[in-house]
Amino acid sequence: MRIEQQVIDQHNQKLDAKHRRAFNYISEDVSDVEALLEKVQKFQIAIPSWALGTGGTRFGRFTGKGEPSSLEQKIEDVGLLHALNKSSGAISLHIPWDIPKDADNIKDLAASYDLVFDAVNSNTFQDQPGQEYSYKFGSLQHVDPNVRKQAVDHNIEVIKHGIALGSKALTVWLADGSSFPGQLNFREAFQNTLESLREIYKHLPEDWKMFVEYKAFEPNFYSTTIADWGQSLLLANKLGDKAYTLVDLGHHLPNANIEQIVSLLLMEGKLAGFHFNDSKYADDDLTAGSIKPYQLFLIFNELVDGMDAAGIDHATGLGWMIDASHNLKDPLVDLLQSVEAIKIAYTQALMVDRNALKAAQQANDVVKAQEILQGVFRTDVRSIVAEARLRSGGALNPVGLFEDISVRTKLIEERGSNSVATGL
Repeated sequence: MRIEQQVIDQHNQKLDAKHRRAFNYISEDVSDVEALLEKVQKFQIAIPSWALGTGGTRFGRFTGKGEPSSLEQKIEDVGLLHALNKSSGAISLHIPWDIPKDADNIKDLAASYDLVFDAVNSNTFQDQPGQEYSYKFGSLQHVDPNVRKQAVDHNIEVIKHGIALGSKALTVWLADGSSFPGQLNFREAFQNTLESLREIYKHLPEDWKMFVEYKAFEPNFYSTTIADWGQSLLLANKLGDKAYTLVDLGHHLPNANIEQIVSLLLMEGKLAGFHFNDSKYADDDLTAGSIKPYQLFLIFNELVDGMDAAGIDHATGLGWMIDASHNLKDPLVDLLQSVEAIKIAYTQALMVDRNALKAAQQANDVVKAQEILQGVFRTDVRSIVAEARLRSGGALNPVGLFEDISVRTKLIEERGSNSVATGL
C-alpha cells in the first residue's frame, strides 16, 4: 500500500485554515521561525523493523492483524509512516529477524519510499534454529570460547549485511549477565566481552560506528555485564574512536538523571544516539512522551545545548531511533505518536533562550532558570511541527489521516488477518 500525495493534499486542505491560525499565532513569539522550521524539517527518527508488529510480554503476545510478515512489507510500513509524517526516513534492521535476501532489490525498494538504512542490530540474546551453541548463559561474555566465537561471527555477518545496504553503524546489545550470586565472575565476564567486542571492532569499515548499548537489568536480574553508561563508556573508550555509548531511555534504574548522563557523554564525544521510548517502571517500551514528556524535553534541552557547543549537526551527528513494544495500540499509530512527541520535545528545546538561561545559571537564579525551561515546555508547539511536516509534503494530522483512510483495514485486506511480524 502507498499513500498518494493527492490524498495527503486533500486532507491538508480541510485543516489548513485552523492550522494557519495556530501557526501564525505562535510565530509572533518566535524570533526566527524560518530557521527553526528548517531544523525541524531535517530532523528524522529511524524506525526499527521489529517495532512494526505487535509486541508482547513474558506472559503473552496478542498479535494484531495485517502485520508485515516480510522485510519488504516492513519497508512498506515505514514508507507509509514517512509519507504521513515526513520524519521517518530511515529503517533499522535486526538480524537475523530481517535478513535481506537480495540487498540491491531491498535498497531499491527502500529508495522508492525515500528511505535509507540506519544502524543494523545483532541478536545474541536468542537461540536461532540450527544454532550450534546456546546463548543461555551469555554470548560475548560466555566462559566457552566457542560460544564467544559464534557470537562474534554473527556480528561480523551483520556488518556485512549493513555494508550491502548502505548502513553506517552496528548496534550491540547484550543480554549477558547473571541471575544468582556466584554464578559469574564479573571481571572475567567483562574481559571476555571486551575481547569479543575488539574482534568485532576490527571488521568495522573506516566510516562506521559501533554503538554499545547498556541495560540495568533483564533478562538477568542479579547482574548485567554492560549494566550502565559507565560500563558502556569504559568499553567504548577501550575499543577506539569508532565506538560509542547508545542510550535507550528505558534502560535505567528508577529516577536516573538521563539528561545529565547524555550531557556528559556528549561532552566526551562518546554519545552514539538514542533508542526512544517511555516508561513508568523500567524498560516498559511505551510510546515516547506518553509518561514523562518533561523529561524528554529536558533531555533534548541538554542535547541541543551540547550539540551546538560542539558544532554537531542536529540531524546527522547522532543516531535517532525509536525502540518500543506496541502491546495495546496499532504499531503504526504508536510510532506516529512517538515521532510526534520526539519532534515536539526537539522543537521546544530549540526555542530555549540560551543566553537568558546561561545568565540565570551564572547568577544562581534558580527561579529564573526554572521559569525559562518550564515556560518553553508549556508552549504548544504542535503547529510548528505540523508546519514543518506540511512544507515537506506530509499530513497536518498523520494519526487522523491514518484513521480516515483506514490504513490498517487496507493492510488486512492485502495481507490477511493471520499475518504475523518477525521479531519478539
